[in-house]
Amino acid sequence: MRKNQFHCAMCGACCIELSISSPIPGLPDGKPAGVRCIHLTADNRCAVYGARPEVCRNWKPDAELCSGGFEEASRSLALLEKATR
Repeated sequence: MRKNQFHCAMCGACCIELSISSPIPGLPDGKPAGVRCIHLTADNRCAVYGARPEVCRNWKPDAELCSGGFEEASRSLALLEKATR
């Protein structure tokens, strides 16, 4: 592992705050921003992680956005979503 490589803490914030415009299992029209993904468990884990859709596999966590825990990540990702609408 590279020294500065960041790994997802799997807090689930991206599965709530980010929109998904492509179809995913159970959500043929995607998922709007701010809506909890139907595959997110009560403890904010992905129930289909091993078989998650390509759009989710392609999301790369970022230390600046994701390293402060769920609350901070939620705020940062909501701002990112708003800025990129």
